[in-house]
Amino acid sequence: MTARGFLNELADLYGVATSYTDYQGAHVEVSDDTLVKILRALGVDLGQINNTTESSDTLDLDSATSHPSDDIIQRAIARFHDDEFSRSLPPSVVAVEGDEVVFPVHVHDGSPALVHIELEDGTTREVSQVENWTPPRDIDGITWGEASFKLPADLPLGWHKLHLSSNQCSAECGLIITPARLSTADKYLKSPRTGVMAQIYSVRSTLSWGMGDFNDLGNLASVVAQDGADFLLINPMHAAEPLPPTEDSPYLPTTRRFINPIYIRVEDIPEFNQLPVDLRDDVAEMAEEFRERNLSSEIIERNDLYAAKLQVLHAIFDMPRCGDRETDFAHFVQREGQGLIDFATWCADREIAQSESAHSTKPDRDELTMFYMWLQWLCDEQLAAAQKRAVDAGMSIGIMADLAVGVHPGGADAQNLSHVLAPDASVGAPPDGYNQQGQDWSQPPWHPLRLAEEGYIPWRNLLRTVLRHSGGIRVDHVLGLFRLFVMPRMQSPATGTYIRFDHNALVGILALEAELADAVVIGEDLGTFEPWVQDALAQRGIMGTSILWFEHSPSQPGPRRQDEYRPLALTSVTTHDLPPTAGYLEGEHIALRERLGVLTTDPASEDAEDLQWQAEILNTAAAVGALPAREYIGLARDERGELGELLQGLHTFVAHTPSALTCVSLVDMVGEKRAQNQPGTTKDLYPNWCMPLCDAEGNPVLIESLRENELYNRVAQASKRD
Repeated sequence: MTARGFLNELADLYGVATSYTDYQGAHVEVSDDTLVKILRALGVDLGQINNTTESSDTLDLDSATSHPSDDIIQRAIARFHDDEFSRSLPPSVVAVEGDEVVFPVHVHDGSPALVHIELEDGTTREVSQVENWTPPRDIDGITWGEASFKLPADLPLGWHKLHLSSNQCSAECGLIITPARLSTADKYLKSPRTGVMAQIYSVRSTLSWGMGDFNDLGNLASVVAQDGADFLLINPMHAAEPLPPTEDSPYLPTTRRFINPIYIRVEDIPEFNQLPVDLRDDVAEMAEEFRERNLSSEIIERNDLYAAKLQVLHAIFDMPRCGDRETDFAHFVQREGQGLIDFATWCADREIAQSESAHSTKPDRDELTMFYMWLQWLCDEQLAAAQKRAVDAGMSIGIMADLAVGVHPGGADAQNLSHVLAPDASVGAPPDGYNQQGQDWSQPPWHPLRLAEEGYIPWRNLLRTVLRHSGGIRVDHVLGLFRLFVMPRMQSPATGTYIRFDHNALVGILALEAELADAVVIGEDLGTFEPWVQDALAQRGIMGTSILWFEHSPSQPGPRRQDEYRPLALTSVTTHDLPPTAGYLEGEHIALRERLGVLTTDPASEDAEDLQWQAEILNTAAAVGALPAREYIGLARDERGELGELLQGLHTFVAHTPSALTCVSLVDMVGEKRAQNQPGTTKDLYPNWCMPLCDAEGNPVLIESLRENELYNRVAQASKRD
């Protein structure tokens, strides 16, 4: 075998792709350099870079340019197989209900292997042994044998454990039984529903402190429910940094398990009214200054706003809590367990470090840790109140949460969950038609094996938080549950490759937690992916995502026809990674990329091609009566009709697709043109995630005035399902 052949074999063992197909269908061969660096990032011992020694010390990946010797690679392959054969139990066993899964156990050759199941409720079940004629193997002077056992077919859904005992040795691992198919979308297949998507920080009321908060979330849900919305899909509410300056992007959080306190409405905290009168007067004066921003179209500035909120929150924290509330807080802390303590301690340490750098009085660490746990309790309370308002307003789903792909490389999860992450790799996206330079999202991926060895508990814990007060969840880049595009940290996305995950485990656990929470799941299955992935998700009851502008007909050249849209999907005209439809129709997605210097093709050619595609989509909508019957091909952008007519027609088209759920973006309902986010850029290029809700003329739109907006009413009416 060639040197490359040995490296490919090793990479395959660890789920690292040695080649892939790009967005144009071209074959991409991954470089030796990338494979070596990603394998090292997964903890594979490949010796020193210069090939002269074999130390497993931490290495500088940026200097890792030479190829390990064939001998080192072959020994790494042998070590992998030895580790697998001397592993008493699998890292975890994740099975589908009703399946009689067979799994291996390893004991010293000739020793007994006694296996039983401890169910989640504390009862036990026996496991039957089946034939296994695998010969014993000698590993480091110990002869190991293999036996196989079969799970009963009637195990209940849930989180159980497998136990093995063999002479004086024992082992255990997680046993997770997942639903064959998530059932929560079935009723919407029979009775389709629509909803609204919004970036909550951008949606303000007269009482906001310059950006949207939890009270605004409940308020907005109750408003759009009056116009037929059954859910409100929002941006991720994951926590950012505990102190200013904070990350603007909701998709680059410090943790995915806990919530961002910047959304707390301080006046809604019961203990707020216990503040001294003079302090409440000061807060009212401060709040009034921030409320002036609600009437501005300028970008949202979070840092001074959050600093002010934290000052007030510290004062409220010092107020006594009544017995019932103190008990509720204690129950919350107990339920969240060590994960909450670790996160709050991390936050406290950041504040202490900041105070030391500012030469101010050092805060008490234990008191600060309690403060940050208390903030999470408030977030939990206010998010629960928002969901209750949504449901009380008549929504069948209510709030639909959004789960980001990963976390900030310098954040709380990166530290507290470092044992199940691969910090020397960075998640992103390969070059594609939308961003021809590729994308580096900077997030460390899960380490597939270490996550399994932890029984997938970190994955379960974050899902439970996101699902606790929502009737649905959108999983951003759901393809990441199958494979993630990663690159060696601080390198170009062009040097990346994919790492493979146990999708049966990750998707199965997602389905299990959603079933337990009675929540629908939307998988954002856009981008470069293998075709079977959508089928695999659909088989598990996970809904897909269809965006009007991206959909091609499976039966003929051109756009997808109305009756060809997937039933098990959430369909919308646009997404948060595109300009609002009003801007998109004007070609803002091309003009913006040209201004920012991230467009690598000829702008005029790109614009002409896009104008043609838009015309084909408008013709498709006109063919079913959603738009006036005219030939749109050949028309200039300003010759295609009034903007409101186009917006109304496109949403009418989407509303009459067979998709179980459809969605309209709030920015489309008011005619906003500015993009919330331009993928692949940072704040020095574009103010991502900072745009307040405005109308077509750039005037700010508040929640109280939504139903007075003519375009809002037209689009809301067009979006209703029959």
